[in-house]
Amino acid sequence: MSQNEIIVRFDAVSFKYGHNNPILDEVSFSVRRGMKVALMGQNGAGKSTLFGLMIKAAEPDSGKLSIGAGLSVATARQVIPRDQMNLTVREFFRGCFSENVYDIDPRIDTVLEVVHLGAPGLSKSEAISNKPQSFRAPHERIIKSFSGGQQVRLLLASALIQNPDLLLLDEPTNNLDKAGIEHLTDFLKKYPKTVIVISHDADFLNSFTDGVLYLDVFTKKIEQYAGNYFDVAKDIAARIERENSKNAQLAKKIQENKDKANFFAHKGGRLRLLAKRMRAKAEGFEEAKVDVRKEDKTIRPFIIPVQQDLVGEIARITSFITVKNHTPAARKVNISLKKNQHLLLSGPNGIGKSTLLESIAEGKAPGATVLPGIKVGYYRQDFSTLNFDDTVYDSLFSVMEKRDEQKMRSVAAGFLITGDIIHAKIGNLSEGQKGLVAFARLALQNSGLLILDEPTNHINFRHIPIIAEALDKYQGAMILVSHVPEFVRKIRIDEVLDLEKL
Repeated sequence: MSQNEIIVRFDAVSFKYGHNNPILDEVSFSVRRGMKVALMGQNGAGKSTLFGLMIKAAEPDSGKLSIGAGLSVATARQVIPRDQMNLTVREFFRGCFSENVYDIDPRIDTVLEVVHLGAPGLSKSEAISNKPQSFRAPHERIIKSFSGGQQVRLLLASALIQNPDLLLLDEPTNNLDKAGIEHLTDFLKKYPKTVIVISHDADFLNSFTDGVLYLDVFTKKIEQYAGNYFDVAKDIAARIERENSKNAQLAKKIQENKDKANFFAHKGGRLRLLAKRMRAKAEGFEEAKVDVRKEDKTIRPFIIPVQQDLVGEIARITSFITVKNHTPAARKVNISLKKNQHLLLSGPNGIGKSTLLESIAEGKAPGATVLPGIKVGYYRQDFSTLNFDDTVYDSLFSVMEKRDEQKMRSVAAGFLITGDIIHAKIGNLSEGQKGLVAFARLALQNSGLLILDEPTNHINFRHIPIIAEALDKYQGAMILVSHVPEFVRKIRIDEVLDLEKL
């Protein structure tokens, strides 16, 4: 098999949802065997839809999509579907195959080792030779009992267990800690087959990709580039500068000819004919102007309003539970949060950060208390605080103390929530759009305590500095979990609680 063989080809492929929601417009590109490609574009542009077409979960409305004959394709989705949360690990992996796989347990053992989710304290060789039952024990564990970061690893493992010729990864670094991202990056560098990755993490992509597919949300077309995303960004910026410069020159010539035409038009005789030619020339220059490329829109700067009349202590943490090697252990601390104090929770995937945040937000943490009357704004990494059956319109209205449609629509527009999106059901939005809805809700409610669990997941990297600035300026108490150092560095942190070191 030739390394130059084209294994994926889109030829003028168009696709739309319903009658008024075009996603792809005569998209054409190709991918060769062994390439590592980044698929980028604005939230809601249709990147996940593109993957859906490749795995035949949807069919193009027109055009031709070709996948190499006999090519195996597997995808790691962004999130585990809710109807699979109560499956055991074994049942989850069995669902990756259309046929019954009789050696599923050793396959699971191998793939869990690859994603660092093997049995605690047991190497693969020890597990297979000495304690096979102990190594296979996690196969009976329920999916929902894993942390968000561990679920991401399970999603990755669900694709890898199929050993596909074409590996499609949708936001694989979401929820992963630093060690997890490094391990995934190393794996992808060594993976001998073809990989296409959707991600908003430019640094992650640039470490192993050799090409970029850029889905333009405005033109609905794919632009294909060699090199990494930083190369693409430079190329796009240079092109925009050239287009603007050309249009500026043409605008000057247009105005000059219009001025001359107006001058000669009043002179009569042959000069009127000259004026007519001048106008025709100006029209020619007008037609020569090019449509300047529209870049991804960025959300507007925003503030998260704080609950009024906050006095004294807002929240206190005296103890919590950590999980290490699947074993829970109680830890004691003495942390008091007052107005304008920001706490960062840190620690590796699976240690209990999300569980602690959830228990505090729901008022069920035995070692944490929130002052009565304090309104909690809670951003969950899985968006389960959102009702997926609600429209965006109703969801935003539901958090407002006083219903003010003009204010709600103004705030929503700042988060690129306009037009059809505001009347769409939340469950039909992309993960990135759900994240923007969650932030819009925080900007519409007056919280005294803000709890944020991996708030950059699924968010376009262009938006992240603006979100960081809003959190940095937040004047209530805040508890933050994030595995993105560049994001955390932009936010004022007053205290760090490292769950691993206690």
